[in-house]
Amino acid sequence: MTSTSPVLTGESTSRFVQTKRFRIHYHEAGQGHPIVLLHGSGPGATGWSNFRPNIEALSAGHRVLAVDMPGWGESDTQTAETGRDHTATLIDFLDEVGVDRAALVGNSMGGMTAISAAVQHPDRVSHLVTMGAPCPGPNLFSAGNGPSEGLKVLIEAYQEPTAENMKRLVRIMCFDPAMATDELAGLRSQAAAAHPEHLRSFLEGGTSSAAAFFALAGQLGSITAPTMAIHGRDDRVVHFENSLRLTTVVPDSRLVLLNRCGHWAQIEHAAEFNRLVGSFVSAT
Repeated sequence: MTSTSPVLTGESTSRFVQTKRFRIHYHEAGQGHPIVLLHGSGPGATGWSNFRPNIEALSAGHRVLAVDMPGWGESDTQTAETGRDHTATLIDFLDEVGVDRAALVGNSMGGMTAISAAVQHPDRVSHLVTMGAPCPGPNLFSAGNGPSEGLKVLIEAYQEPTAENMKRLVRIMCFDPAMATDELAGLRSQAAAAHPEHLRSFLEGGTSSAAAFFALAGQLGSITAPTMAIHGRDDRVVHFENSLRLTTVVPDSRLVLLNRCGHWAQIEHAAEFNRLVGSFVSAT
């Protein structure tokens, strides 16, 4: 008689932990060396909506934790009083869940947090993986001047979180329109509607640590963690030149540039992403 492992769901993996400043929601599965998945920004972003095609595959050999950062998902919101430092929040989270060192895997805004942690807390970061993440320095979000096409759509969705704008948001994140499913747009819409205070918080202050992140350009060379930057050649939110710059200055680094891929490599190329990350963490 054969047995099969239960299929992971958002409900079965859901957890909460209280840190110094926030009650944090996250998803957890698997055992082994910890991999912490850090989602991007945008209304309705959550650890589950950003990484649901990846959690089960990566948990086959690792302890996987997909976090809702403060101001997103079911975690507490962030205010001027609590502060908006995601890097400090990440370290507090690792302390509470008993993780000394972890592989950090960050998409976009989550990549900013992962890079900051690798610079500021090298003893806590065993591996650094970014996907579609900005890099400190000039041309932060685009190859030209001003906000990128995708960033403009993201801000509009924060200002008017309608079903139509959510659909526009998931479409611009993907190269293949077929990947921008109604289900994915619906997940984002439901999460945004459930916590309007998160949207207000972002519009009021975003993440105040962003300025500190962009000032890290001169310290990237100090990153000691093995680093892999994954980027879509067709990313309309954060241009792939950001990952080129990151791998130019981080000593132990490599770049994976995926053609026919937008801002969400972990969704559009899930099987390849899971293979890349799983083998990278296991081998190094």
